[in-house]
Amino acid sequence: MLHVTTNNFEREVTGSPVPVLVMFHALWCGKCAMMRPVVEDIEKRYENRYRFCEVEIEESPGLADQFEADIVPAFALFHNGNLLAFFSGLVDEAVLEERLNEIFRNC
Repeated sequence: MLHVTTNNFEREVTGSPVPVLVMFHALWCGKCAMMRPVVEDIEKRYENRYRFCEVEIEESPGLADQFEADIVPAFALFHNGNLLAFFSGLVDEAVLEERLNEIFRNC
């Protein structure tokens, strides 16, 4: 996953020519640590179709506030600079992959 901060969010996420999944996380969050390998597995299968990014909420609190990522892990899906979906919590790998494909189906 590409590490994104306030400094490169616009370039890497909202300016991306491909759909983007952003995982908001915290270093102290056990559930986030559980979701990281799930997202990384999906990333391997879709690396040519989607971009996968991570935002550490304590490093970039402005982004966390902007997207109301107060419960982590949280996932934001973007295309052409638009936020298409936002959800948080633990998500099964098959469910997350299904959501990606459903939300990005017309992208």
